[in-house]
Amino acid sequence: MDRFFELTARGTTPRTEILAGLATYLTMVYIVVVNPSIMAAAGIDHGAAFVATCLAAAIGSLLMGLLANYPIALAPGMGLNAYFAFVVVGAMGIPWQVALGAVFVSGLMFFVVSVLRIREWLINGIPMSLKLGIGAGIGFLLALIGLQGMGVVVPSPATMVGLGRLTAPATLLACAGFLLIAGLAARRIPGAIVLGILATAAIGLPFGLTEFKGILAMPPSLAPTFLQMDIAGALSLGLVVIVFTFFLLDLLDNTGTLIATAHRAGLMNADGTVPRLGRVLVADSGGAMIGAALGTSTTVSYIESVAGIQAGGRTGLTAVTVAALFLLTLFLAPLATSIPAFATAPALVFVACLMAKGLQDLAWEDTTEYLPAILTALAMPFTFSIATGIGLGFLSYALVKTMAGRAGEVHGAVWLLAALSAVKFAVS
Repeated sequence: MDRFFELTARGTTPRTEILAGLATYLTMVYIVVVNPSIMAAAGIDHGAAFVATCLAAAIGSLLMGLLANYPIALAPGMGLNAYFAFVVVGAMGIPWQVALGAVFVSGLMFFVVSVLRIREWLINGIPMSLKLGIGAGIGFLLALIGLQGMGVVVPSPATMVGLGRLTAPATLLACAGFLLIAGLAARRIPGAIVLGILATAAIGLPFGLTEFKGILAMPPSLAPTFLQMDIAGALSLGLVVIVFTFFLLDLLDNTGTLIATAHRAGLMNADGTVPRLGRVLVADSGGAMIGAALGTSTTVSYIESVAGIQAGGRTGLTAVTVAALFLLTLFLAPLATSIPAFATAPALVFVACLMAKGLQDLAWEDTTEYLPAILTALAMPFTFSIATGIGLGFLSYALVKTMAGRAGEVHGAVWLLAALSAVKFAVS
C-alpha cells in the first residue's frame, strides 16, 4: 500500500488518508439525497437514481484513486444535473434516455480530448474570467431552482417571478434549514450540508411534512435506468449543441476543481503544471461515461475534496476511502427517499452561494474581462439555459475585445467557440 499510493513519499499515513476520506465523504454525501430528487424531476425512477448516484460516486472516486493517485472524489455534478433535468429534459422536452446518451457522448469526447492532448489548447484558451463567469452563472441557476423549491420564489404573470408565501410551514422550515447549513458551515463543522438537510427533514416529521420510511434496506433496483441511454438519439444533428454544452461544462468543472485541489494539496509542479494530468482526465471522463450508463447526469470531480485535503489527504487512498463509504451508502435508500424536497432545496441555494464566490477573482479594473463574465453569469438564470449563457459569454468576449482594439488577446479556441455560438443563435 505504501509503495502503490506513495504514502511515505508524500508524508502521510493510512490513518490520515482514511480520516481524510471520511471528511470528504461527509461534505459531499448530500448528493445522494439531492441528485435523485433532481433526476426524478426528469422522470427517472427515484430509487434507481439513488443507486446510480452512489455507484457513480464510488466507481468514479475509485478510478481517480487507483489510476491517478489523487485525493479527489467524484460524483454527479451539481449544476450539470440541473441542466440535465430542468433545461434539457424539462424545458426542451428531450426524453431522459436521449439526455443520458448526450452525457455519455460528451464523456467520450472528453476521453478523446484527454488522450489526444487537445485538452491543453482548449483549457489554456478559455480565459479565466469566462471560467469564473460560467461557474457563477451555474450557481445563479441553481439558486433560482432552489428558491423555487423552498417556496420563496413563485411564478408571477406581472413580473415573471415574485415572492412566495413565507409563512407556509414548508417554506419556513426550508428557510430555517438554509440558515442552519450556513451556521454549521461558518463554524467549519464537517458535513454541514447533509446535517442541515437531515435536521430540516426531521423537524418536518411531527408536522406531517416528512414521511419517515426507515433507515436501512437492500438497495433499490437499478434496472429502470441501467444502460437505458439512447446514444443514437443523442447523435442526431439537433442535439449537437447539448452534447457540446455537457462536454464544455465537464471540461471547465473538472479543470477548475483539479487546479484548486492540486494546488491546495501541494501536488503541482514548480512550473504550475499538474502531474499525471492525462490520468486524472481519463478518470474524470471514464466516470462521466459510467455514470451515464448507470443512469445519472455527468459525474465530475468535487471541490468538496478540499475538505479531505485540509484533513491531510495527499494520495489516492483518500479517494478509495470515499468510494468504499459511498458503496455502504447504498443500504441507506429508505432514509434518502424520506427526505422531502423542501429539505434539499436549501442545499441548492447554499451551493449556489459557494459557486458565486468565484466572481471576487475577476479583473474588475478591465471592462473587456469582467463584462463578458457577468453577462455569462446573468444570462444563465434569466434564460434558464447554461448553453445560452456560455454562448453569449464567448461571443461577447471576442466582440468586446475587438471593439477595444485588443483582438489579438482572444485565443483561437475562443474564436472557434464564439463562431459556433453565433451559428447556434442564428438558426435557433
